[in-house]
Amino acid sequence: MGVDRILLNGLVFFGRHGCHDAERELGQKFTVDIELECDLHAASHSDALDDTIDYVAIYNAAKEILEGEPAMLLESLAQRIADFALQDDKVVSAWVRIRKPHVAMPGPLDYLGVEITRNRDDEDEDEA
Repeated sequence: MGVDRILLNGLVFFGRHGCHDAERELGQKFTVDIELECDLHAASHSDALDDTIDYVAIYNAAKEILEGEPAMLLESLAQRIADFALQDDKVVSAWVRIRKPHVAMPGPLDYLGVEITRNRDDEDEDEA
């Protein structure tokens, strides 16, 4: 059986996340990419939304998380997005990348970011 994926790339949200007061006061744009590994076999035959992943729900969850309560770390934001995606039984794993383009660094950079991958099996280990 092949590996199927739902891809949401280049989502842009305005948030107030970071460890420094200025980041929380001024806020900035964050770019989010999400890749969900899932079995889309049933959906490919039925053409029914109930047989696939509702990517609008995934988008809305990412929007709520990034535009909501400020967080210190990108890692915690990415984890929250992955946790939401893994609530759907059809999602086997969730890969989330968050990019933060405006960071006080001693030299130029395109962005600072974090990528995480969480698997359904990881959830079971966390509960043990």
